[in-house]
Amino acid sequence: MFKFILSKVGVLLVTLLGVTIVTFSLTHLMPGDPVQLMLGDRSISPEDYEKYYQDLGLHLPLYQQYFQYLFGVLQGDLGISFVSREPVFTEFSKLFPATAELSIIAMFLAIIIGLPLGVLAALNRGKTVDLTVMTTSLAGYSMPIYWWGPIMISIFSVWLGFLPVSGRIDAIYWIEPVTGFLLIDTVWQKNWPAFQSALHHIILPAIVLATVPMAIIARMTRSSLLEVLSEDYIRTAYAKGLAKLRVIFVHALRNALIPVVTIIGLQLGVLLAGAILTETIFAWPGIGRWVINAVFQRDYPAIQSGILLIAACIIIINFMIDLVYGLINPRISHVRK
Repeated sequence: MFKFILSKVGVLLVTLLGVTIVTFSLTHLMPGDPVQLMLGDRSISPEDYEKYYQDLGLHLPLYQQYFQYLFGVLQGDLGISFVSREPVFTEFSKLFPATAELSIIAMFLAIIIGLPLGVLAALNRGKTVDLTVMTTSLAGYSMPIYWWGPIMISIFSVWLGFLPVSGRIDAIYWIEPVTGFLLIDTVWQKNWPAFQSALHHIILPAIVLATVPMAIIARMTRSSLLEVLSEDYIRTAYAKGLAKLRVIFVHALRNALIPVVTIIGLQLGVLLAGAILTETIFAWPGIGRWVINAVFQRDYPAIQSGILLIAACIIIINFMIDLVYGLINPRISHVRK
């Protein structure tokens, strides 16, 4: 087990090193002048422009800029934002809970709906239920978020008036940040009207964000369960007289969950990467919108370190998924010890 963890840590470090190289290179290939974007319409003298340019470290050769950035990362310094002049890690820490909360709620919806639908489709293979579930999941997977989001807003916010259009909570409420997760903080402070407001605000973006992973989980569950149900040990279990529900949920589904858990881990990583379109449509103050704004403003430190932190989160999630495999199937854990 120790060797397994050590190898995973090594892969993590090499991957993050690769991320720093790729993000630094692509960031500096983008057209646009960070200093000019910072100044906006203001006009300054060439001397002041050069001073700004040197203060940001842009006058150095690219390889020196990269190594300065890399050494800073190794020391825990992710740089200072060109725009806000705040440490990048501080900005990321403020915005990450919003994205994490939205992603977790969306993934929870995707699992509790997608997993049962996949099982239902597998147990009714070729029947109307199966065709309905697969057709619906295909439609959900193909649904463009930039179209699906405004449609949901038009129906539930504009037409019916059930849910708010954007934001995390009504402006009349102020919640002392404890965990950064509004649903938890409002309950912790027993502010039930604020909790209701936060819940109403998260419903629409969570549903929109959950649509694609829900469809993927349903299709993967069906495919994996059908494959397991054709195995010899399943037929043996039926031959022994075991109840159908016991065979399906104890023997078959447990083994079928391994590829499903992999998909869940990958999708959670995608959601945590910012869910850029969803956050933009619903004006959700998360890291997706933050990175997009940094790209438009050519805020190099925010882009580079923001993507690095997102990549670290995704790698850690996949590492945790590997550990979960051992809980689902003890034979995997035994092999890696």
